[in-house]
Amino acid sequence: MTVLLERPKTRRPGRLLAAAQLAGSLGDGAFLTCSVLFFTRIAGLTPAQVGLGLTLGWAVGSVAGVPLGHLADRHGARGSAVLLALATGTSILAFLVVRSPVTFVLAACLYGSCQTGLAAVRQALLAALADPERRTRIRAHLQSAGNAGLAVGAGLGGLALSADTASAYLTVFVLDAAAFVVTAALLHALPAVPRTASPHTGAPKSAVLRDRPYALVTLLNAILLLRMPLPSVAIPLWIVEHTAAPGWTVSALFVLNTVVVVVLQVRVAGRLTTLGSAARMVRRSGVVLMASCVGFALSALGTSPAVAFAVLVAGALVQVLGEMLQSAGSWEIGFALAPADKQGEYQGFFGSGTSVARAVGPVVLSTVVVGGGLAGWLVLGAVFVAAGWAMGPAVRWAAATR
Repeated sequence: MTVLLERPKTRRPGRLLAAAQLAGSLGDGAFLTCSVLFFTRIAGLTPAQVGLGLTLGWAVGSVAGVPLGHLADRHGARGSAVLLALATGTSILAFLVVRSPVTFVLAACLYGSCQTGLAAVRQALLAALADPERRTRIRAHLQSAGNAGLAVGAGLGGLALSADTASAYLTVFVLDAAAFVVTAALLHALPAVPRTASPHTGAPKSAVLRDRPYALVTLLNAILLLRMPLPSVAIPLWIVEHTAAPGWTVSALFVLNTVVVVVLQVRVAGRLTTLGSAARMVRRSGVVLMASCVGFALSALGTSPAVAFAVLVAGALVQVLGEMLQSAGSWEIGFALAPADKQGEYQGFFGSGTSVARAVGPVVLSTVVVGGGLAGWLVLGAVFVAAGWAMGPAVRWAAATR
């Protein structure tokens, strides 16, 4: 495992954080690959019920991140992370007994809340265990480990898809739950992190909600995170419905994205030195994402499968560059602008952008991009440019109020 922290006394925590990220992502990769087919073929739900349930689940999760992060500040990030990892494993097993839309929505809300809370508390753990000048680079290492886990997990999920039996899907769900038990054990092995907020403090629990500059930064980041459903929703639908590229292009682009992030994310994050450089990196990410949108749109022109494939690969390479720039810049911004004694609460709020993107992104992208064609891609690109440009003034405003 790559050494994440340079100081000898912090190397082991860095490795444990990376191992925990790898374990959880491996389980997530297997789950995400075949969960929808389990819900529709085994649990008996319709695709519309699954889509609505997952949307509601991530919407609830986006709200739950703040109070769960606040609890971590009050009671300690390590213990909270361990409990949330175990709760995430339990929520995965709860899906196995789902046989109606109502129970599915309840299980999805539990799952979304646990996943969002765990992500926020792990960010708080990182903030407590790492020196400020190293946090973003370490976060990039964790992202690389997470992508590697997703790739391996997707391969395991693919085996279940090939078998297409109830027992195969059951095995994947159990393995995913077990992966989060391993995650909990690895997190428990970390050094104890003192609580940063006193249980008797009079500060309002919604301090982050009163921080308007930070709320604006979080909103802009959430808009940029609409790039998350691109590889899993918009691009596959676009390839199938609008281009002459072969169907296996979808898998090829997913693998390409994963490999590039694993190899280059740390190098991209290493270019950050200040909060200002992070804001500039996010601004550049908006322009790069706009360029990728143009590339994807152009892939629909012509009837040659080879040309369409080549254009899609070029668009995917530009898109993953924009993704890495946006990720690295936003990590530094989210960390640097959060008060040291409220990292859990603030990371829970900042991380809600991921849940929002997962909840509304598929609907927005399938409607605007896939349904809108070339114009839809240009609109999405313009949104990325605008959000990236606005991040600079928003960060300066927030920094002036710290």
